[in-house]
Amino acid sequence: MTQLLVRYSRILEIVGDIVKVHVPEPEEGEVAAIGYGDLALIENILDPDQPPYMAQVIQLDRDSVSLQVFSGTKGLSTKAGVRFLGHPMQVTFSPNIMGRAFSGSGRAIDGGPSLSEETRIEIDGPTVNPARRILASRMIRTDVPMIDVFNCLVESQKIPIFSVAGEPYNRLLAQIGANADADVVVFGGIGLIFDDYYFFRRAFEEAGVSARTVMFVHLGSDPTVEGLLVPDMALAVAERFAVEEGKRVLVLLTDMTAYADALKEVGISMEHVPSNRGYIGDLYSQLARRYEKACDYKGAGSVTILSVTTMPGDDVTHPVPDNTGYITEGQFYLHNGVLDPFGSLSRLKQHVIGKVTREDHGQIMNTMVRFYAEARDAQQKQAMSFDLTEYDERLLKFGDLFRDRFMDISVSMPLEQALDQCWQTLAECFKPEELLMKQQLIDKYFPQQQAG
Repeated sequence: MTQLLVRYSRILEIVGDIVKVHVPEPEEGEVAAIGYGDLALIENILDPDQPPYMAQVIQLDRDSVSLQVFSGTKGLSTKAGVRFLGHPMQVTFSPNIMGRAFSGSGRAIDGGPSLSEETRIEIDGPTVNPARRILASRMIRTDVPMIDVFNCLVESQKIPIFSVAGEPYNRLLAQIGANADADVVVFGGIGLIFDDYYFFRRAFEEAGVSARTVMFVHLGSDPTVEGLLVPDMALAVAERFAVEEGKRVLVLLTDMTAYADALKEVGISMEHVPSNRGYIGDLYSQLARRYEKACDYKGAGSVTILSVTTMPGDDVTHPVPDNTGYITEGQFYLHNGVLDPFGSLSRLKQHVIGKVTREDHGQIMNTMVRFYAEARDAQQKQAMSFDLTEYDERLLKFGDLFRDRFMDISVSMPLEQALDQCWQTLAECFKPEELLMKQQLIDKYFPQQQAG
């Protein structure tokens, strides 16, 4: 007899979106038929015409099983019956999902044809065997100068964009998804308003990349549990594309703070002992399980994760960005509409700079940041009404050009063009002997026109 034929009718309690049902313990020698994460159908006896509620097992405690109801428990009574499906949440995976958009429950929301007959795979599987991992050695170009030139995004990297509410991080994420040289882009949105969802769809379509994009979207009006499933669905699909089809996959997630808030909400319903600022005690482990899916597979493709983590109150010590910083390999700081060259860091960029990029990349990166730091000092001198030297005036000019040509996130250009633009900017402000760079690079790349 399959588990679906067994109906459990003893509902112990309903608290929030959590239903606790009594399930007899298996006898000695028997294997438990219900596992953590399995799906269940809850049938409301009082209203037989109503479709069953979908739920997921989130706790097993002897003869008590706690279920998180996807659509909420409104209208559900303790006279309901529960049938377990015997498998965890699954997501559709086939070539036909390219260009499609799905909800947090895996349902298509783009009005396209049904995919009910397509292959389905389980989500939230184990992390990859370390023996299958290889050292990151390839770059994912984004055409964003502040990333490509100064903090390269490397295949298999997991890196967040730290920002605050109101910053254009979704615009930056959409721009990266549209321009990245990945084979497949998998987008996961958590707690989005409809306008944000529509913005991402339109951005991918206008850029002509929707055919290589898969979207999983949880709107703010959707059930909380669906927001928890979005990262797992996106990463499960990305992993299959990388392992089975050898694709270079870029996963874009926004906003992981909304994901952590959803975890906190479920933890409160389950009466778990709260940790720092009310978040669950295993927040680090929950985030790490998702971020560690990033991998460059031996003999196959790769999964790279770029996520958004908003910092409430611009507080980097907030539990979500604080835990994220220990897991990921650097971060991008988006403040005041620009990527901060000082706070941002890619810990894997040394694997590609000067190796798979142009020979002058490393030197031009260091020189540009050094002069911009000096330009910031010159700005402080100017703000305090100190006398400025002729060199300070040139530093101020360089600082203005640097912000306009590189720091604005709307700027988009290929890496080689950005490097040439760096040389041009240096030539407009400084003399060759002031650069303190290798002479052979200056001879080869420094423009003939120099600062007067």
